[in-house]
Amino acid sequence: MSAATAAAGGVAAGPRGGEAAPAHLLPLLREVNDLKRVRSAGRPSSIADRLFAEAWSRLVAGEDAARLAMAITAGALAATRLGDLDPPLLRQAGVGAEEVSAIRQRALAQTAAGLDPALRTRLAAALDAPGREGPLPAFVRRLAEQPRAGATCPDRPRIVLEPPESHAEHCLMVAVYGVMLAPVYGADPGAVFLASLAHHLHNALLPDSGFTGEMLLGPALEPAFAEATAQALAELEPPLRSAVEEARRILPDAETLEGRAFHAADTLDRVLQIEQYLRAASTSMDFVLGDMALVHDGPVKRFQDGVLAGMGLLP
Repeated sequence: MSAATAAAGGVAAGPRGGEAAPAHLLPLLREVNDLKRVRSAGRPSSIADRLFAEAWSRLVAGEDAARLAMAITAGALAATRLGDLDPPLLRQAGVGAEEVSAIRQRALAQTAAGLDPALRTRLAAALDAPGREGPLPAFVRRLAEQPRAGATCPDRPRIVLEPPESHAEHCLMVAVYGVMLAPVYGADPGAVFLASLAHHLHNALLPDSGFTGEMLLGPALEPAFAEATAQALAELEPPLRSAVEEARRILPDAETLEGRAFHAADTLDRVLQIEQYLRAASTSMDFVLGDMALVHDGPVKRFQDGVLAGMGLLP
């Protein structure tokens, strides 16, 4: 099995058994996945896309992958509750530095409650840890501009899902999931994080045609993916390039602990991405007005309900 095909979905059985990730994390995984769809004024693209760029910028500047894995994951978890209310904006709004830190720690504590206790401690220590920024490799922006294929299967029409996620968003999400799941498999979170960030380097050059396209490429698949990956890796300086190449060794199978954590994260992100399209399409007005309290309690709630009742919009 090629590294590209494995990263696209094939998972071999590991030596230790126990493929299942803890089910209690599923609601949190869904919540973090929405960072692909959270945007705010004056900022390009999604939070997930920008975290992907931040991760590569800090790697280029020489930051240790294990330390960075904690910082980026902690920031992602805090952002699931705060959105783009990050330190620069909060400080601009007059919130003091100590209170900003306390707010973000509260958000992280809420979301990380179900994670491994040792991991929670590392995440809390890494939240808002300072880091240097380096120049972005060109492949980072190309991956942010490269849409994912949607659902494809040989001999069947493609299911095009809008709006598409980007490869940058997918790689960031797999990296964050990988850190969250690393303790489950006894894996090194730094190695899983770095491999996940880099597992679609070939798509910086090659548009995504999904499983269908890979099968049609046949024997041309592996050399084409290898050349496209090599072109992206050439944009990195030798120390980082070597580290990325080493991390990517976990991609072809699930025979290592790191490979298992990566493939669990990759599989969950691909399925939860599709699930959110289906969930959005099946959401009912009863649920939004009832369970989600779209028109919530307040001094004008009775009036608002009257308006909706008059229009026939109340359940």
